[in-house]
Amino acid sequence: MGRKKNLPLIREAEIQDIAAEGKAIVKIDGMVIFVPFVVPGDVVDLQVIKKRSSYMDALPVFFHHYSKIRQIPVCEHFGVCGGCKWQILPYQQQLNFKQKQVSETLVRIGRLDIPEVSSIIPSDNEYFYRNKLEYTFSNNRWLTREEIESGYEFERSALGFHIPEKFDKVLDIRKCWLQGDPSNAVRDFVKQFALNNEMLFYDLHNHKGFLRNLIIRTANTGELMVIVSLFHEDESLRTNLLNELSKKFPEITSLMYVINSKENDTIADQEIILFKGKDHIIENMESLQFKIGPKSFFQTNSEQAFKLYKVARNFSELTGSEVVYDLYTGIGTIANFVAHQAKKVIGIEWIPEAIEDAKGNSQLNNISNTEFFAGDIKDVLTKSFIEEHGHPDVIILDPPRAGIHQNVIDAILFTMPGKIVYVSCNPATQARDLSLLKDYYSISHVQPVDMFPHTHHVENVVCLKRN
Repeated sequence: MGRKKNLPLIREAEIQDIAAEGKAIVKIDGMVIFVPFVVPGDVVDLQVIKKRSSYMDALPVFFHHYSKIRQIPVCEHFGVCGGCKWQILPYQQQLNFKQKQVSETLVRIGRLDIPEVSSIIPSDNEYFYRNKLEYTFSNNRWLTREEIESGYEFERSALGFHIPEKFDKVLDIRKCWLQGDPSNAVRDFVKQFALNNEMLFYDLHNHKGFLRNLIIRTANTGELMVIVSLFHEDESLRTNLLNELSKKFPEITSLMYVINSKENDTIADQEIILFKGKDHIIENMESLQFKIGPKSFFQTNSEQAFKLYKVARNFSELTGSEVVYDLYTGIGTIANFVAHQAKKVIGIEWIPEAIEDAKGNSQLNNISNTEFFAGDIKDVLTKSFIEEHGHPDVIILDPPRAGIHQNVIDAILFTMPGKIVYVSCNPATQARDLSLLKDYYSISHVQPVDMFPHTHHVENVVCLKRN
């Protein structure tokens, strides 16, 4: 790597700790430096790539000494792919840092009085734990430094993941350690078949081409969903690809496609068409079944989701007489999971299609004490709504990473349930939200759950009781 203009090269810096976003830190002369792909104890030369008044970002360019805790990453794509940045950390060390992150975030950002944080619940599987992956086709694959320096000409078609902060560059994936069989085999077959039949991979700059995205969803029942996203219709090419894919992998129970001619990849607003099999797969959780459609949100680590929801249910301390409101209910996973221990469960979600899925999941499991409503939470939780459906004894909420809006905080405080169980995938926004409730509620339990090994992400469940 060439030296950046006016940005220093720092020699023999010893990495001191783990920081946010999966990076590590070193402090030199009062300046905090954030560095990816290193662990505490590494001694490295650092090339600064960004300099601000209070911090710098840097990349490791030469290792003088490797830390005793560093381990060899299993994935050949480590350091280039944007995922699994902690593969160089032993799993127990990852858990320790995540536990520390939860405690420090709640206290530092939320300024909260918290009890001792319970030991983080680890994942039984460090690898192949995801039930959903999305790959991108590109006609301009990312070349590694070694490939560029070799002087050889390389095939530029790629089916893989976007390079971090480079929307138009895609890393071709040969093996991903995130999703179990036959995920890698499906991806490799589709890519090779497309090359053999001269199908055009998508051009992310000029928005042209044929093949756009490949989505693979697996279920613990063994069912398998594959969705092929195309930029435009070509019936001959499409049917040829899907027929051969179906023959090669008869275990695919739901084969679908979508024509997405927009400039962005999202298919949430597009019609997804069934080519062969069922329009859904089934996921089991405890004694329940959940119907997962092509647009359904479901936690991507099924085994850890079960542990997460058990924590939320235990924190709720339901006796069978309570009215429970499940906010951000999605397809009703938590609502249906706690229903048999509650008098009634009300699920609220702003996406109408998700609410229909939630209703369907109650019907699928013969659950009759749930009701689901589509709409903005602040607009739904009115005095007349509560009078009609019952005052909540417990509110469970599992919002997106951005947390909850002030209007939703106001709606929760308007209902003033005896207990709140807040499930979060982002301790920072969770801490911010909890600080707005601390005048009325006290935190009784904090339980982190590791959903995503080898990443910095952590789920956290907090139980609040009304003062």
